[in-house]
Amino acid sequence: MSMFCYQCQETAKGTGCTIRGVCGKIDKVANLQDLMIYTLKGIAIFQKKGLEEGIKFPKANHLILNGLFMTITNANFDDSAFIEKIKEALVLREEIKKELIDKGITLGELHDVATFVAETDLEILAKSEAIEVGILATENEDVRSLRELIIYGIKGMAAYAEHALNLGKENEEVYNFISKALVATLDNTLSADDLVALTLETGKFGVDTMAMLDEANTSAYGNPEITEVNIGVKNNPAILISGHDLKDLEELLEQTKDTGVDVYTHGEMLPAHYYPFFKKYSNFVGNYGNAWWKQNEEFESFNGAVLFTTNCIIPPKESYADRVYTTGACGYPGFKHIESKEDGKAKDFSEIIAHAKKLQSPTEIENGKIVGGFAHAQVFALADKIVDAVKSGAIKKFFVMAGCDGRMKSRNYYTEFAEKLPKDTVILTAGCAKYRYNKLNLGDIGGIPRVLDAGQCNDSYSLAVIALKLKEIFELNDINELPIAYNIAWYEQKAVIVLLALLYLGVKNIHLGPTLPAFLSPNVAKVLVENFGIAGIGTVDEDLEKFLG
Repeated sequence: MSMFCYQCQETAKGTGCTIRGVCGKIDKVANLQDLMIYTLKGIAIFQKKGLEEGIKFPKANHLILNGLFMTITNANFDDSAFIEKIKEALVLREEIKKELIDKGITLGELHDVATFVAETDLEILAKSEAIEVGILATENEDVRSLRELIIYGIKGMAAYAEHALNLGKENEEVYNFISKALVATLDNTLSADDLVALTLETGKFGVDTMAMLDEANTSAYGNPEITEVNIGVKNNPAILISGHDLKDLEELLEQTKDTGVDVYTHGEMLPAHYYPFFKKYSNFVGNYGNAWWKQNEEFESFNGAVLFTTNCIIPPKESYADRVYTTGACGYPGFKHIESKEDGKAKDFSEIIAHAKKLQSPTEIENGKIVGGFAHAQVFALADKIVDAVKSGAIKKFFVMAGCDGRMKSRNYYTEFAEKLPKDTVILTAGCAKYRYNKLNLGDIGGIPRVLDAGQCNDSYSLAVIALKLKEIFELNDINELPIAYNIAWYEQKAVIVLLALLYLGVKNIHLGPTLPAFLSPNVAKVLVENFGIAGIGTVDEDLEKFLG
């Protein structure tokens, strides 16, 4: 075993990747990610001690966010980027430690744990000692399962918090909780019950973080509104922007206007078209392709330059690798990386724009339009119409089918499920799972589309807000009394924080697929089943009978 990772849904054999990640990351990168997480835990130990004494370390908050984000599935495959980030983290850790010691503060029992990773030869550590501080370092299976569930939750939380930070929004309580959670995963005095409670607390801060990001997005770009998005192409050279970061999109659009270069969204960037702010850019022309896992064929036919702003990278074909750029927390060996500006100024996208001008225009792979923009403000505007449809029986049930898409053939389940749903049901979605059914002709109910797309994976928050509003309108005591069923697909760690957020809000009987997470031990899975009604999926016909029966 040269590595161990089981943080994503496609992990090898449903148990864990031990030689090379199914995602494509090599063992060295996997082990550097373990070292990255462990180093962040060391910083968090000292940071938490400082907070207890009234000392704050803002720089540590931002580094922890970025470091966690880099380790999310399909975000960063560049070993050199991890080595540099770990070195940066080690320097900061020693600065914080020295400041605490200089002020006469006793560091506590976890001091030795925090300093395990020293600034030595990280190349050697990546081949050996990373395993000692990785996932399997926790011997008790149930404790390990809960610790990893918390870690994966705060990874997703960190991603959303960094997006909010890029738009100038921060929440110190979120930062403090992330540090608290990191430290807790090293504390052997905590029982399984303590960790279950911390897992639910992670969900609470997940809600807070997604609310902060929602406020950041809507205050900067307006509330999403019903929008038809073009899926055909024009004849200009173009840049395809993928990922999730709307600030990067804003800066790219500002720098490409009047240059003759069009901008298309890909994957999770599709919902950017729903925001009023971006509609002023005439060169923001549409969405190209589908979910992240189809990028090998779609990037090839796109012909233009590609910009990754966050995760969802897969190892590229040689035919297009030289025209892919990354920025932010993501990276891949050989891709050109566009750095952030320390002074807060806009990133410089001139190189990718110049590159795009030399390339052919996109090859059309489909045409037509898809409709989205049903975040909470837009749905509230339609509330009377929706409530009347429910009261009249025109809408019998809502199905939350949010989450992630992926490569497994078993995910065809979600297309078939959507197709077989009765005509008096409505799908509420967010995230790239929607690509399994958002181009189907499912019709509408009295003018209400049967697929209501709230946006990106983080906009699952909108779906929770909508459910809570309906609970209030119908004067119900429990959110689970609503005619809403949850059939959610997951892939990576941002889906984990969405799940924990829903559990914190009291949502029960969530079906999760296409498989349950490998990091849930039998006992932890049993707790989730017994306390929250978590279940997997079966066949479409079996599940429809359960949901509708």
